[in-house]
Amino acid sequence: MANQQEIQKRMKSIQDTMKITSAMYMISSAKLRSAKQKLENTEPYFYSLQSAMARLLRHIPENNSRYFDQHENIPDNEKKRGYIVITADKGLAGAYNHNVFKLAHELFEQGENNKLFVVGELGRQYFAKEGLAVDEEFKYTVQNPSLHRARVITERVMELYDEGELDEVYIIYTKMENSVTMETEKMRLLPLVREDFTSPIPVDIYQEEIKTNTSLSQILDHVVPNCVNGIIYGALVESFASEHNSRMMAMQAATDSAKDMLAKLSIEYNRVRQGAITQQITEVIGGAKAQKKKKR
Repeated sequence: MANQQEIQKRMKSIQDTMKITSAMYMISSAKLRSAKQKLENTEPYFYSLQSAMARLLRHIPENNSRYFDQHENIPDNEKKRGYIVITADKGLAGAYNHNVFKLAHELFEQGENNKLFVVGELGRQYFAKEGLAVDEEFKYTVQNPSLHRARVITERVMELYDEGELDEVYIIYTKMENSVTMETEKMRLLPLVREDFTSPIPVDIYQEEIKTNTSLSQILDHVVPNCVNGIIYGALVESFASEHNSRMMAMQAATDSAKDMLAKLSIEYNRVRQGAITQQITEVIGGAKAQKKKKR
């Protein structure tokens, strides 16, 4: 059994760890609120953008835009796919990063012509360790998701798509369903599917006319990159919120475990201390009896 000094050292170490986990919980809580606010502030703009896409598509019966070309003439196993994988820059976030890596591996095994675009330092380290070539890494993005950083990613993948280097573009991110549930998801960015933006309209609903100085297809080619940028930005913010929500849960679990350990160690300490006191009393009584016998 450990002595009093050893138990006190262990309790002090656990208390110091609790201070760290509690501080990390508070930091992640503040960042989570910030991420939710960012998402709420930008959602109306991107919903309006999608609505504008739907209005344009209603007036383009046969759309030949390259952004809607499903490349049906290319066999599925020969398609060139690009994957934007959003991970964290730091650990201590439960299964957040593990779930992203697992899904990315499953998708990579489905084809050979893959390009990997990594957002997050842990993702870069992990894929380098696994021997998977990272085509491009976007630094300083995970902890500060912004429209500018999302636009940098958008411009790169759009460039490769326009040049024919990619047939399909996907983004792997973590969506926060609620305060306790987070799901790792795969979303296709390109090519777009017309049905995702259009819905059946009753015959008695008036459809406005749109008059432009250029063709609607050319306008669509300008709107699509902005729409893709909005989706990427939304995924960045969702992942940022999910990461800190996951870290909050992990730190709360660590703090609760530390409290349980302290309670057990406190009981053990009291037992050891009580045993030491009892032993001292026994020794005093024994010494007193010995002295009494000697006097006789």
